[in-house]
Order: sequence, then C-alpha cells, then structure tokens
Amino acid sequence: MPDVSDLLLMVALALVLGGFAGVIGGLLGVGGGIVLVPAFLYMFTTLGYGGDQVMQICVATSLATIVVTSIRSVLAHHKKGAVDCSVLRQWAPFLVIGAGLGVVAASRLPSTALQAVFGVVAGVVALWMAFGRDDWRLGEAMPGQPTRGLTGTAVGFLSAMMGIGGGSFGVPIMTLYGVPIHRAVATAAGFGVLIAVPSVIGFLFVPVADAPPWTVGAISMPAFLVVIGTTLATTPLGVRLAHAMNPKPLRRAFAVFLALVALNMLRKVAGW
Repeated sequence: MPDVSDLLLMVALALVLGGFAGVIGGLLGVGGGIVLVPAFLYMFTTLGYGGDQVMQICVATSLATIVVTSIRSVLAHHKKGAVDCSVLRQWAPFLVIGAGLGVVAASRLPSTALQAVFGVVAGVVALWMAFGRDDWRLGEAMPGQPTRGLTGTAVGFLSAMMGIGGGSFGVPIMTLYGVPIHRAVATAAGFGVLIAVPSVIGFLFVPVADAPPWTVGAISMPAFLVVIGTTLATTPLGVRLAHAMNPKPLRRAFAVFLALVALNMLRKVAGW
C-alpha cells in the first residue's frame, strides 16, 4: 500500500505542473511535453521513485497527456478549417513508424541517455525559439520523398524518446517550407496525435522497476489524471494572455528558461 502522504504530495505537485504547462502551452503555442518531462523528472526523483528508469516514466506520462490535449486541439482547429489533412495523410505512416522505434529505443536505454537526448534537442528548440525568423525557408512547398519519409520518421522517433508532441518539431519544419504559422500550428496538433497514441500503447507494455504507485506500464496514472485536468483548465487562460500581451518577449524569455532546463539536464548526465 503506497504512503498516503507521498501520494498527496504527488497530486499537489502535479496540480502545479499541469497548471503551469497549460498556461505556457496556450500562451506560447508550445507543447506541454517540453515543460512536463523535466517537471516530472523533478517530481518523481524528489519523491524517490523511478530509479534507473525514472526518465521512461516521465516520457510515457507526458505522452499520455499529449494524447488528450492533441486530440482536443486538432478537433478544434479542424472545425475552423485550419488543419492540412493532406499533410497529415502523407506524413502519418512515417510519424507512427518513428514513434514506434522511439518507444523501443526509450525502453532499452538508461535514464541518463534519455536525459542527454532531451537536453540536446531541447537546447536546439530553445535556440530556434530565441533566434528563429519567420522568413527563413528551406523550400516553398512541403518536401516529397525521400525527405518526407526521413524527416517524418526522425520527428516521430525523437518526439517519442523525449515525451513531446508534434509542435516543437512540426511547426518549425512546416514554416520553413512556407506553411502559414496558424496552419502549421493546427496541423502539428495532428502530428501530436499520430505520435502520442502509438507511443502510449507501446509504453503501457514497458515494465518499470521502482515505479510510483498506480503506474501502468511506464505511465503514472495519478500524475496523468491530475495534469490532464489542470492543463485543460488552464490552457484557455494562456490563450487569453497571448491575445492581451506581446508574445515575442515572452517567447524569448521561455527560450532562456528552456535553455537552462536543457543545460541542467546535461549537467546531471555529466554528474556535475
């Protein structure tokens, strides 16, 4: 029987994390996973759970929340006609394949290796958020084969290993190929569904030693349920703030925050 005080502390921390992730996601248009994974890592290690597989729990639980939030988001965008369904159809097989490969890799790698992957890629995302420009282009249309297959597989693979949805990779890729930002954000929500659903199914069958109470496979059900509830409640607040404030300085401030999170991950990997 789990310690009730530990469970209550987990719920309290998850409430705070979910609220923060929801506001940031609505305010800056970034996926909650980029916030939730390092937050979960802090929460589970503080509570003494996870051991050598703690990062698998963080990644899997984050992806479980993304299933709900991305489905909700893509349906809302679809009602407004903003989702490019042809891009989703063309990229879907490669995103799913990449996600499956990412789950297999994540289940076999040590937690420190996953932290290193997250730290490096999150650092790249931070640089993009800080210095990326809307007029940068790799082409005027979304790429065909073999670039589409290689890129889609890589996006699915890295997203599944990091516990993030499609926004962190999908939005920059689409804007670099001339897709308008609002259409890119809407379509990237569909990327999130295609990545998160097969990833979560896979992680349900990944056994984790020293897991928190009521963990199914690698997914912490209490953390998932609490975070998803608070995220859905606070995301509209972030959206309202985005319309009331200038998002550019906030985006740069978050880029600095994300860079510090990435560096802290890499510091822990290095044992400093």
